[in-house]
Parts: sequence; C-alpha cells; structure tokens
Amino acid sequence: MARSVWKGPFVEGSLIKKAEKARGSVRNDVIRTWSRRSTILPQFVGLTFGVYNGKKFIPVNVTEEMVGHKLGEFSPTRTFSSHSGDKKVSKE
Repeated sequence: MARSVWKGPFVEGSLIKKAEKARGSVRNDVIRTWSRRSTILPQFVGLTFGVYNGKKFIPVNVTEEMVGHKLGEFSPTRTFSSHSGDKKVSKE
C-alpha cells in the first residue's frame, strides 16, 4: 500500500540536511546513507549517494528519472549466481 498523499514523501531528516550541505559545497562528495526507504526528491538530482546494501555502499548518481523512487531500488541487496542444475551441456 502506498503512502498517503497528504503526508507527502518520506525522506530521512538527516539526509535532507546532508544533501543541502553538499549542494552548497564545491566538492562532489558521495553522501553515505543507510536510509534505503527514503524517497528521491528533485533537490537530490545531480548528487551521488552511497546507499548501503548490507555489505558495502553502492554509489548511486541521481538523475531526473529517479525522482519519486526509493534509494534502495538502485542498490540491490542480493547477488544472483546461476541455478545449480542450469548447465547448458550439449548432448552428443
């Protein structure tokens, strides 16, 4: 179920502060965050976030198409290794 419209999108307060600080500075640093549930706002476009996936921080460059999505969508937590019986062996 989606979040109520009257509440607005959820964004961690500390994340907004870090983004505003990064906008004001000249350096293009990666903003490290554990908040995968935060929604990407238009103010975040052009910034780089390091989103934690449980093991390491995955760099996510925010573009206009990402606005409205969650940060966690762009940092996968599971790595797929092929199925055990899925060997493509030719029968001769």
